[in-house]
Amino acid sequence: MIEEEMRVGPKGQVVIPRALRKALKIHPGSKVIFKVEGDKVVLRKPEGDTAAILERIAMNGPSVRRISPHLYQGEITERIR
Repeated sequence: MIEEEMRVGPKGQVVIPRALRKALKIHPGSKVIFKVEGDKVVLRKPEGDTAAILERIAMNGPSVRRISPHLYQGEITERIR
């Protein structure tokens, strides 16, 4: 179990400790969900967005270019017919 105490800043912000970000694989731009359970606040990652995950993997490829969603939709439509 990881537990760290942090101070709330003047704007009401709290930095998520590095150990927790690493454990949950939270990176800049990641979405998180806060939930109140009694006197506790629970932080969790939302269910994965499969399309976003696959796009991120594809964009990291050395020779992959971005495909327009409209072209992709057209390709799928043609294959279904």
